[in-house]
Amino acid sequence: MFGWNDLAGRGGMQAGRAMILAGLSLVAGPAAAQPVAGEFDYYVLALSWSPAWCSQTGDARNASQCDPGRGIDFVVHGLWPQYERGWPQDCGTDERDPSRRESQAMGDIMGSGGLAWYQWQKHGRCSGLSARGYYQAIRDAAAVAPVPAVFDDLPRDVRVPPAVIEEAFIEANPALTRDGITVTCKGQDLQEVRICLTRDLEPRDCGQDVRRDCSQGAVLMEQVR
Repeated sequence: MFGWNDLAGRGGMQAGRAMILAGLSLVAGPAAAQPVAGEFDYYVLALSWSPAWCSQTGDARNASQCDPGRGIDFVVHGLWPQYERGWPQDCGTDERDPSRRESQAMGDIMGSGGLAWYQWQKHGRCSGLSARGYYQAIRDAAAVAPVPAVFDDLPRDVRVPPAVIEEAFIEANPALTRDGITVTCKGQDLQEVRICLTRDLEPRDCGQDVRRDCSQGAVLMEQVR
């Protein structure tokens, strides 16, 4: 068994302690740096398919987003600051939080003010923007990549290959590229379309960790309620 006495020579004890401490440091890894608001590389605009969210989660919450007759298809889930690999979240910021009224006003494109508030807390504070500026950036980002008309008021359940959904978005938004958009699923259901944008909200390619398409041959798009 290796012990302290095996470290021969002058200063061996001190050298041994240093080696062990260094080894422990390598095992533990470096401490995670606190993310800094405003320090990121690009955005991901996440668009959720509302009927699927309602079936899986929203109905149990009695979410008004899911009320029959509202006719909601895609909603903005969030606008997420990203690094080229990974992402910041829960940043500290000196910016004031949005008022309840400001968050509720985002319900028209995000489904609810509660989601807008949550996204501000988790992601918006990392943008370096004020709450008002972040909410406006969400609106501006959604305008950059409007939802294809084919998905409006989808009258029945359909099963569609993820590549077809991508193609519909690219056709409606020619500035998008296949490496700048990804489709995610949850089980057999369409979950989200994610679009990568520069800090100036121009289309760009996604980082490798974002560029992961759903592996299903086809996904279910439930009809719009």
